[in-house]
Amino acid sequence: MSSTASVMHILESSENTAIGKIARGSSAKRAATVMNYGNIIAILVPFPLLIFWFGASMLVYAMNRHHPDPKVGHYTQQAAYRFYGVTGFFVVIATFFPGNGWTWHLVSWILAFLILVPWSIIDLRRIYRDQWIDIPLDDEGHPLSDAVVA
Repeated sequence: MSSTASVMHILESSENTAIGKIARGSSAKRAATVMNYGNIIAILVPFPLLIFWFGASMLVYAMNRHHPDPKVGHYTQQAAYRFYGVTGFFVVIATFFPGNGWTWHLVSWILAFLILVPWSIIDLRRIYRDQWIDIPLDDEGHPLSDAVVA
């Protein structure tokens, strides 16, 4: 197999096999981590990544929430709850910061960091410890309920 074909194989979320189309467990595992990694990076570099991640996270959520492996949707949803809850809370609170209030913004960022980063790391550890299996798909990309590939 050429190196280009090898790279494409790694990037594919599903592939056609002798038994039909398969959603790879390794791809599902990577998809489940995206929202958590995005949250960590966005809070570590809040300007301008937090703003961009707020928009990009909606796309990530939409793509992964209804993944053939329901665990991907679960992990994505939990990370989204944390991110949108924390950012929404601080947007509302920041409205009432007095004057230039840079001290208040810094305190808010530290609190957001202390909430998002540890929980995201805990979730990432759960994802990496979880068992991810290949899932057979029908022609439309929906999981088959009667077969599991080891």
